[in-house]
Amino acid sequence: MKKDILSLDDVKVLVDRFYERVRNDALLGPIFEQRIQDRWPAHLAKMYAFWQTVLLEEHTYDGAPFPPHAQLPVDHRHFEQWLQLFTSTADELFEGDKNEEAKWRAARMADLFERRIEHHRSSGNKSLI
Repeated sequence: MKKDILSLDDVKVLVDRFYERVRNDALLGPIFEQRIQDRWPAHLAKMYAFWQTVLLEEHTYDGAPFPPHAQLPVDHRHFEQWLQLFTSTADELFEGDKNEEAKWRAARMADLFERRIEHHRSSGNKSLI
């Protein structure tokens, strides 16, 4: 029987499995590898803190999540694939209210980032500040 996302260890399981799938994905893997290169441990640590803050309300993430994504060469199909991988990974590993919240938040984030990237491109890539 699956359990809900209730601890930092659970967040780490979700994040690790999700990014394993992203790295092996034909569409997303090359983009992530090109951007992150050999900094995967630091990226994963940042993602643990982000999801720990969002889902567990343990404030360990301090940052602005959008700016590093503003210049990525992505479009709707990338966000669709990212969300599909996130949702299927979450459902494969967990069930319950926090799992549902994680999927809801991921969907909102994908939608927001997609719209902001498109706006950023259409505005001539002007400063984000």
